Amino acid sequence: MTTETADINTSEAADLKAIAQVVADVERTQRAKDPDGFLALFHPDSLWTTAHGKVLIGFDAIAEFTRAVLPTATWDGEVTYEVAHTQFLRPDVAAVKVRQVYHSPAGDTEGAPLYVMTKQDDGRWLLHACQNTEVRGE
Repeated sequence: MTTETADINTSEAADLKAIAQVVADVERTQRAKDPDGFLALFHPDSLWTTAHGKVLIGFDAIAEFTRAVLPTATWDGEVTYEVAHTQFLRPDVAAVKVRQVYHSPAGDTEGAPLYVMTKQDDGRWLLHACQNTEVRGE
């Protein structure tokens, strides 16, 4: 292995770790009903589509929706998020498939979000274009 290859692998490993941390922060802020913490994860030019198809274009629309919905959200159980797959589209752009599971006494239900994340000049990864999709049982 050359030093150049080792540096690329080390850099990619660091990016994968940072991306996984953003997904963990989505889980943490959702559970805590923390709109400001959640919104800190978004790029200023982001867009978001909810699991039920509501399209939110731009940070302001996402913020308005999040501040109205998240603090009063109710669910019977807890939700977990985990990275299922990361595909680097460019070194600074990643498509991240997430497994989202709502655990409740009535049984688990799933979501299958896709987060397109971008790496900022300071090294942070932010949510840029996201689509949440409900997984329906057959």
